[in-house]
Amino acid sequence: MRRFVHLEEICRIPITVAFENKIRKKHRSPIPSIMEVAGGSGGGVPVPVAITACIAMAIFYVAILYSPTLILRLPPPSSFKSFLIRRFVCAGISTVVSLLLCAFILPIKSWNMSYLFSAYGIRLHHTWEAVIFPLCLTSLMYTGSFVHKLFSIWSSCAEHGDRQIDISFHGLKSVLQNLINWMLSLVYNISAWRMYIVGPLTEELVFRACMISLLLCGGFKPYTVILLSPVLFSLAHLNHLLESYMQQDSSLLKASMVAGFQLGYTLIFGSYASFLFVRTGHIAAPLVSHMFCNFMGLPAFFSRRTWLVSVGFVAGAISFVYLLFPLTSPVLYNDRTDDCKCWHIYCDWS
Repeated sequence: MRRFVHLEEICRIPITVAFENKIRKKHRSPIPSIMEVAGGSGGGVPVPVAITACIAMAIFYVAILYSPTLILRLPPPSSFKSFLIRRFVCAGISTVVSLLLCAFILPIKSWNMSYLFSAYGIRLHHTWEAVIFPLCLTSLMYTGSFVHKLFSIWSSCAEHGDRQIDISFHGLKSVLQNLINWMLSLVYNISAWRMYIVGPLTEELVFRACMISLLLCGGFKPYTVILLSPVLFSLAHLNHLLESYMQQDSSLLKASMVAGFQLGYTLIFGSYASFLFVRTGHIAAPLVSHMFCNFMGLPAFFSRRTWLVSVGFVAGAISFVYLLFPLTSPVLYNDRTDDCKCWHIYCDWS
């Protein structure tokens, strides 16, 4: 059986003697002391270091996007595609730097890469669970959107009732060909790469994998981490609003309202993504949810055309709350050789 490395084995987290004795009693085999695991003296990552590193990574993630023109003095990009490619490179550099910075700060034992990947939530086992379960859970919040889409399709068919659905071989072939063409259009669409690949991947690695590992190693409780890390994630999106305000010359009041809405939405989603990462210990969980939410946009909770959208949204929200903890139970996502059920050893936080 594969043994999953707990975050405790990476971090010298200062805990009370009573709590350590409680953990020792939980395990079938005695766990080594924190001093023995980390190979040194003292506590884990100091709180000021963890907070400073998180703030620095958030600032660097945004600031580097403007470095080509402001620091390197490169000419403005000739096209929107070259503009986004330049930003992809900057986001990739900031992500690699954040991962390396986090690796140096975390008290990793003998530079064991499995320890580091475990802290980042990068692992292959239980991948399908980390993809399917969070995706199904997230999709419940979009029940109203699905109802709205189905109603639109039904209305369109009703308006063109004289048209018959072609279920012949050529008809199905045409539908499949249209689906393939749509998928290829996404592959060659630079904006789709930003929304569904580069953006979610770099943001989850920086704002979840790096920051949450540092904060947990700094001794912050999981609930505190879930509420704290999304603040930086939310503030990091204000640059898009500033750019939009300057380009569209909107009023200050309108820009402020949009900024407030954006802050609220990213704060809520950031908390949810942090919750998924803390609960599952798998980076795939918040990553696929991030991609899915970017694809779907805002959930539909109201429609003037039918009240079924609101009913669907309420039903989906109730189901989401009911299944939130069961579908994110750490037992579903981790191999265990002892009685510890969670990847970060905070077994009793939920």
